[in-house]
Amino acid sequence: MKGLKKKRRIQMILLAFVALALSTGLIGYAMRDGINFFRAPVQVMSDPPGPNETFRLGGLVEEGSLVRGQGETVTFRVTDGAATVPVSFTGILPDLFAEKEGVVGTGRMVAGVFVASEILAKHDETYMPKEVIEALKAQGTYVAPNG
Repeated sequence: MKGLKKKRRIQMILLAFVALALSTGLIGYAMRDGINFFRAPVQVMSDPPGPNETFRLGGLVEEGSLVRGQGETVTFRVTDGAATVPVSFTGILPDLFAEKEGVVGTGRMVAGVFVASEILAKHDETYMPKEVIEALKAQGTYVAPNG
């Protein structure tokens, strides 16, 4: 009788470990597309992402690069002072989107162009995303907003 109880206990512990490993694997598999790493333009140019990698690109919209009115697609370039990445976005841009302002986009690189699925712009006159500030400071091009 004691041998059977010990055998069942070992079986239950092994079953719990297998269930834990399986659930961890399923959670990791489900999260693979939900994690988007931030990259500055200099990082994108020095270490190009894979063709199926979704990531966040941030920096300043380069002055004179914004092209509107060419159908539904808007093109512009994002820079951090050291490198520039061309961006293409189909959709409605945020109201506060403008040249020489901070922007963060989510998307993928396709043939050397960042194709954004989502564009986020600042939400007031002085706000800039933390990642963009850090990238601009690393390049020595950050200027603190007045106010």
